[in-house]
Amino acid sequence: MSRQRHSIMSDKLKTEIAKELGVYNTVETEGWGSVSSRNCGNIVRKAIEIAERNFEGK
Repeated sequence: MSRQRHSIMSDKLKTEIAKELGVYNTVETEGWGSVSSRNCGNIVRKAIEIAERNFEGK
C-alpha cells in the first residue's frame, strides 16, 4: 500500500515564500528536506499570514 502525501500549500506558494525568506537556494540545491525546521516554521507562519489577509479581504 503506497502512501500519498497531499500538500495543503501549493508548491508555487512554498517556493515564493522560500524565496522571500531567503531559503530557496537550499531548496534548489539540496531539496525541501534540507530546510531547517525553524525555516519551515517561518514558511508556515508566512503562509498563514497570507491566508488570513486573503480571508479578511473577502
